[in-house]
Amino acid sequence: MSTHPPLHAIVEIRELTRQYAEGGATRLILDHVNLDIEEGEFFVLLGKSGSGKSTLLNLISGIDSADSGSIRIDGTDITKLNDRGLTLFRRDHIGIIFQFFNLIPTLTVLENVTLPVELAGGSVSKAQKRGRELLERVGLANRADSFPDKLSGGEQQRIAIARALVTDPAFVLADEPTGNLDEETGERVLKLLLELTRDAGKTLVMATHNPDIVPFADRVCRIHEGKLVVSSPVAIKEPIL
Repeated sequence: MSTHPPLHAIVEIRELTRQYAEGGATRLILDHVNLDIEEGEFFVLLGKSGSGKSTLLNLISGIDSADSGSIRIDGTDITKLNDRGLTLFRRDHIGIIFQFFNLIPTLTVLENVTLPVELAGGSVSKAQKRGRELLERVGLANRADSFPDKLSGGEQQRIAIARALVTDPAFVLADEPTGNLDEETGERVLKLLLELTRDAGKTLVMATHNPDIVPFADRVCRIHEGKLVVSSPVAIKEPIL
């Protein structure tokens, strides 16, 4: 649990709805969802595959768009932004960590980490300095000039964490960040991610099917028939299948 009380809602979701067409039928994934996520909070979206947790994460990041409702992030309603506006907002305010790392194989470790800063037009020298600092924090300073295919899965995910934090985003979204790792490596990666985000006072929102992550969370929610059920971590006892 966080030792720092939340300051304000950094994410405000109101009446959010998302549905998909499947085989001639309509499947309602999110049904008029309302949710506040507080600054500095570790918020977990828990559920099995297909429950809608990744859809909600994609909506918060602006990768997907809602059918109705609003998502306000640190005062900006991202549902009113066009594609370019969403891209710029995501680049400047959100760090994203994916299950399958999404590292660029032709770039070195350091180049992968610093890429978001360089795409934003930032100073290359400052990006490299910040990148090397983060590589030191994740224990991979000696692999800066290596390529991703020379790294283990756990090492690649640590690189992805460094990349997500290099722009100093307002908050971090993680979609099954330990789902492609063995149990021991996944636990190490989770603890590292929590340490880095806690130290920086950042909000972390994570989608996962792994109930072992629950004890680390400040709040947990499930998505059931399109609705959010939010509870404290101690209320979550049964496994997710």
